[in-house]
Amino acid sequence: MTDQSLETAEQPKLTFTGDASRSLLIVDDDAPFRTRLARAMERRGFDVVAVDGVHLGIEVAHESAPRFAVVDLRLGDGSGLDVVKALRDARPDARVVMLTGYGNIATAVAAVKFGAVDYLPKPADADAVEAALLTDGPLPPPPESPMSADRVRWEHIQRVFEQCDRNVSETARRLKMHRRTLQRILNKHAPKA
Repeated sequence: MTDQSLETAEQPKLTFTGDASRSLLIVDDDAPFRTRLARAMERRGFDVVAVDGVHLGIEVAHESAPRFAVVDLRLGDGSGLDVVKALRDARPDARVVMLTGYGNIATAVAAVKFGAVDYLPKPADADAVEAALLTDGPLPPPPESPMSADRVRWEHIQRVFEQCDRNVSETARRLKMHRRTLQRILNKHAPKA
């Protein structure tokens, strides 16, 4: 293999070649997940460009203005929210779904404020992603298994903690709970949904 063909093999596709109304940008730094999702979405009729970081995501957003996008919140080179903002600037009607493995209500609210239409926890399957991208209306259908009360409580605490700039004392004061109790809750993993 020549050096030139090696470069071509390693460079991702950065332009859409099919139906512009089905153009889909996937931005995720988890290569196996990104590849699986891209293939599954191509089988569903989307023209997919899949990249691994904020820089390339913004570049594709500005140059191609895709109709749809699936963006991971935390990327190796920054925040997926920067890609969402670039997508909104390039194409205000773009439908963007945020994905994250670190889900909590505060990050979901931030994603929606930046212009995402939905927010899914990783690993999301292609059916859920497609449904979120294509659902017209203010709310997606109700979940098959909604969050438990323990999970809702944990999400609320995480949201207030983020709003208090991750200050434990201030968060405890606002939640009217003892600081040590709050620290124990924050040190635990999220309850099962």
